[in-house]
Amino acid sequence: MSYLVLARKWRPKTFAEVVGQQHVLRALINGLDQNRLHHAFLFAGTRGVGKTTLARVFAKSLNCEQGVSSTPCGECQSCQEVDAGRFVDLIEVDAASRTKVDDTRELLDNVQYAPSRGRYKVYLIDEVHMLSTSSFNALLKTLEEPPPHVKFLFATTDPQKLPVTILSRCLQFNLRRLDLTQISGHLNHILQQEETEFEANALLALARAADGSMRDALSLLDQAISFGGGSVKNDHVHQMLGTIEQQQLHHIVTALLKQDGKSLLEQSQQLSAQGRDFTIVLNELLSLFQRIATVQVVPDLESTEEDNLEQVKSLAQQFSPETIQLLYQIALHGKRDLAYAADPKSGFEMTLLRMLSFQPKSIDKTVDISASTDNNTSAKAQSITDTPPVPQPQPQPQPQPQNVARQTSEKEKVEHISTASNTGDEISATNWTQIIATLKLAALARQLADNSAFIKSENQQVYLSLAPGLAHLATPKAQERLESALSKQLGYELSLIFEQGVGNVDNRQTLASERAEEASIKQQQATESIHNDPAVDAMKKVFDARVIESSIKSID
Repeated sequence: MSYLVLARKWRPKTFAEVVGQQHVLRALINGLDQNRLHHAFLFAGTRGVGKTTLARVFAKSLNCEQGVSSTPCGECQSCQEVDAGRFVDLIEVDAASRTKVDDTRELLDNVQYAPSRGRYKVYLIDEVHMLSTSSFNALLKTLEEPPPHVKFLFATTDPQKLPVTILSRCLQFNLRRLDLTQISGHLNHILQQEETEFEANALLALARAADGSMRDALSLLDQAISFGGGSVKNDHVHQMLGTIEQQQLHHIVTALLKQDGKSLLEQSQQLSAQGRDFTIVLNELLSLFQRIATVQVVPDLESTEEDNLEQVKSLAQQFSPETIQLLYQIALHGKRDLAYAADPKSGFEMTLLRMLSFQPKSIDKTVDISASTDNNTSAKAQSITDTPPVPQPQPQPQPQPQNVARQTSEKEKVEHISTASNTGDEISATNWTQIIATLKLAALARQLADNSAFIKSENQQVYLSLAPGLAHLATPKAQERLESALSKQLGYELSLIFEQGVGNVDNRQTLASERAEEASIKQQQATESIHNDPAVDAMKKVFDARVIESSIKSID
């Protein structure tokens, strides 16, 4: 007996075996069970998502000898003939090869005759959008006044090309692309039934390559089993597809994070030795950057399609959102320009080097405060980067009074925050905004902290309030994260209590209000500076001009 490919062997024969498409299944099942049957159905969707499969199961449900229902027996002669593709009253037509009007008229000449064996005569027209305009006109008359024993099932990958007169006479079902979990889960089930050894990561790689199509996934699975000699291994699948393993992607991104050019070039050489397609590698990098950016914006997002979510979350914490956006754009331009490079490898390496060169350097400024033997206070700022230190100019022998005042103020601020961090009793409305400004928070927890006003602190409980319009920020998850960050900063466990309806909430100081006040002062100063500028005043007089205040921006 000849080998039957997996896509045919595991083709669903009942609605219960169909993967996904629940929104379509529900409508079809209810229509069959309640005997509310339209005369024309249109199944639209990308390749391999189940359009003709659903149409065949629907035809079997209509003509099962046990009666019309959503659960055909599969045992009667009609069901078996439909499954075998030789049921005389199921007429399948490939519209791509029969586009002429004469073909359509010949097909429709037999519509008036009753079915030979079944209950209904079912016309299944695949890729119906390929019919000519004349063919559609010929079909339209039959769709307007169909015989009661005829059902039309249309399948198409491009419903936009169908005339609206045809669309308006059909029940249209849009089939969705299948997600990674649905595809990989089905492949897992099939391999268990086939008693074939496999690795879960290999199935995820096949699911990604299938791009939402179950038929493509099954064809790739057939190929992977042959390539692996009867098993489906992760490294074999990546070799077959020319794709890159997720761990290799993380090595590249980690090298970018560490500014390690040598490691990047080594990774490129390794990919070249493995015969990887660099266009596909850049696609994988783009996908990884997109997942990192998503986690940065929505840290609590639970992804069922992510097999290495923890690694992605770790990278999201180490990169700034701006850097990820920049790397994404560089990768996107690198993919576009790859065809113009001397060779794919050099084009890929130049893309990596651009990511390395244009990536903003991480600068962390720390203040080292020490007292000299003659009790004179001095301050020294040191920049810590991953690049060799740049020689700094020698400090002036006598610091300016303004600098001394600023340095002393910074010292007092550091000491004040340090004191509040070690003794919870001293947290107050005075230092509340200074403390939360130092917390490492993101997303909703950051907004909650910035807009929370301090009321009081007692018995390791901190009472806070929010303006009525911002009460939605105090979600349980955001409160938990803010509470954890404060406990870590202050050195002891505390709990947060948000009080509602507290008087004079709007008058209490928050970090957000402080920043808004500072921005307002800077904007006012900038406006006054423009209006007091002699050059601006001269231009106003010469050109009879005026200053548009909304265009004035303060410069930090």
